[in-house]
Amino acid sequence: MNYYLIGEHLGHSFSPEIHRAFGRTDYGLKELTPAELGPFLKARAFLGLNVTVPYKQAVIPYLDSLDDRAAAIGAVNTVVNRNGALRGYNTDYGALLQALQRLMGGTLSGKTVLILGTGGTSKTAEAVCQALGAARIRRVSRTGREEALTYAEALSDWKAADLLLNTTPVGMYPDTEGLPIAPAAFPNLSGVFDCVYNPLRTRLVLEAERLGIPAAGGLEMLVRQAALAGGLFTGFPPVEAQIQAVCGGLRAQRESLVLIGMPGAGKTSLGRLLAKQTGREFADLDELLSRRAGMSIPEIFARLGETWFRNLETDLVRELSRTGGKILACGGGTVLRPENVLRLKQNGSLIFLDRPLEDLRPAPDRPLSDTQEKLRALYETRRPIYLAAADKTVSVTGTPAETAASILGNT
Repeated sequence: MNYYLIGEHLGHSFSPEIHRAFGRTDYGLKELTPAELGPFLKARAFLGLNVTVPYKQAVIPYLDSLDDRAAAIGAVNTVVNRNGALRGYNTDYGALLQALQRLMGGTLSGKTVLILGTGGTSKTAEAVCQALGAARIRRVSRTGREEALTYAEALSDWKAADLLLNTTPVGMYPDTEGLPIAPAAFPNLSGVFDCVYNPLRTRLVLEAERLGIPAAGGLEMLVRQAALAGGLFTGFPPVEAQIQAVCGGLRAQRESLVLIGMPGAGKTSLGRLLAKQTGREFADLDELLSRRAGMSIPEIFARLGETWFRNLETDLVRELSRTGGKILACGGGTVLRPENVLRLKQNGSLIFLDRPLEDLRPAPDRPLSDTQEKLRALYETRRPIYLAAADKTVSVTGTPAETAASILGNT
């Protein structure tokens, strides 16, 4: 390999996929302990590097020169080896600048910004917000060191903030439940940006969207910094159309298709068809739940009750939603719990299979819809819930192939 991403823990990284999409096949991951960092950089057996936490500042003493932007920020995320001399750059700056401009309408003029975190990325974020004209910028940390606010101070004295910008790893895979701060505590917010890109939508982003606040995760920033780094590596930066295509392709590849809807709507059979057509892993929540419980769903309801069933269902949702790229068929009641919807949306697009009531049939293996009367009552109660949870609603009136084509955007 000629190019690497270096960091301490890289199992979650999307970088090789992104660089391959831009045509760089000789790009790999290099996990380094702090003790290994210096010898690796001194050996200089590479043409270029991307640098991630915790080494964006630690690499600087090993470099021969710094780009002016990287020097001003005090953090490096790209290193180029030119004839044995190592030069450091900060492509996070340009990537975050472009991403924030898209989120906030081009400017932060007059805005108050709270930057969560005090690491290398927070310094980049501060420089970007200054360049975009923010009137007030404060960093926030647990300790309040380095002239930062504590979280308690941010919540009590900075409620008028216009933008929350998260540069901490809180909410990052595998600990996807984390929320660094609650957007609801800031009534004037006009934007939320999270530099975390895995999951695709952190809890911070989802909470903001739930409140109607424009929000974005770090995937676009990641792709843009890779594009800028590639330009430094090769001298040929990608054009905007390529960047947008890579963003869209990566999101589509990484996002699960989550099928929701009434019992009997066809979620399992359609899920299997979609998995066959796309080559994705298929998971049926009810089948997994029954297997884990060691009994059928009617037996679970009869012996242990619906609450026990729902609790196990929630545990399975938590496990399955940590990663994306699947076809997932949910049980009819999975989205009744808001926490399940939140988790499924982190790496998935929820698709409501809207089969008309007259096409649904009661079934003895479905305890809550084993008669026509129960089915009708269930439909009237749940359909509004499905519509509210769904990212996309697909009418199930044609053939399975036609429905699958509608889901995949082929119609």
